[in-house]
Amino acid sequence: MRSSTGDSLRGIVPHRMSTRGQPLNRAAPAWCPWREIVVPPGCCGLRLDRFLALRFPDRSRSFFARRIRAGEVTDGGERSLACSHRVRSGELLRLRIEGIAPSEPPPPFPPILWEEGPLIAVDKPAGMLAHPAGTHFTWALISLAKARYPGDRIDLVHRLDRDTSGVILLTRELDTNRFLKAELKAGRVHKEYQAIVRGELSWDHRMIDAPIGPARGPIRIQMAVCDDGQPARTEVTVLGRRGGLSRVRCVLHTGRTHQIRVHLAHIGAPLIGDRLYGVPPGIFLSILEHGITDEIIAAVGAPRQALHAARTALCLPDGRRLEVEAPLPGDLQRWWQDPGCLPLDRR
Repeated sequence: MRSSTGDSLRGIVPHRMSTRGQPLNRAAPAWCPWREIVVPPGCCGLRLDRFLALRFPDRSRSFFARRIRAGEVTDGGERSLACSHRVRSGELLRLRIEGIAPSEPPPPFPPILWEEGPLIAVDKPAGMLAHPAGTHFTWALISLAKARYPGDRIDLVHRLDRDTSGVILLTRELDTNRFLKAELKAGRVHKEYQAIVRGELSWDHRMIDAPIGPARGPIRIQMAVCDDGQPARTEVTVLGRRGGLSRVRCVLHTGRTHQIRVHLAHIGAPLIGDRLYGVPPGIFLSILEHGITDEIIAAVGAPRQALHAARTALCLPDGRRLEVEAPLPGDLQRWWQDPGCLPLDRR
């Protein structure tokens, strides 16, 4: 069975407000969601206000004390906590605090490609995080899903990089999530991507078989091809060539971090728009210090990495075969149809 992009979706359904304990701060925007955090082992026994000040160091302990007294921190359910509450290792806390929660209303929920029972497949846009990261809450896919399906146990089956668009799977209950993650680990989920890379490649088909591990350099998150890395295989087929670029299809035969990006850069065909692979390390370090500038975009060739999760095929727990496709997004279509619109160095 094959799915297609769904119609536009209804608005976000907010979590239910607390009806017990101290009232929530009524000044908080109505759309402001709950954020969930888990207490790590090293913080066991700390007062709640002190723990939150350590977790979010750009906010003071007194700031959190005021918010806690306003009822904006609960025990994972609906019971508001006190500043003197001693946190426990593994304890789930829920926060509804402006400045920690996002400062803008939520974006639309991404187009649903498939939804049946506990499984959801959506077409994630480029620029959206799959999961919140950093010290501040940002609107992430899983946060939107938890607001859309209140009461369900929402979890990601896998992740996509922030700037990678396309098919991503979520589940609404634990058993299905465990089943699909086991299928992924066993290599029984077909994941196919499309990408635009630098250079008009001279070959039509290639299997890249090169182990991947942490890079030995100044960037902690960077991976690289290395002899002591984990086995990694990416099948690459050239779909077209024009204007100093190639459009390729990549099929993952393993699932390593940044695998497609690492492998394509390794063979001298980095993604256009990639700020980490196939460019000098100073590019990424400059972004950390100054943000993304016009000079950075010109250096990497595009406003974002040209990578799209185009197709996923898998077996459902009941044995049926599911194939989900996401159309190539508008920006990648434009870049491919008119490479001249990109700030590429064609020397």
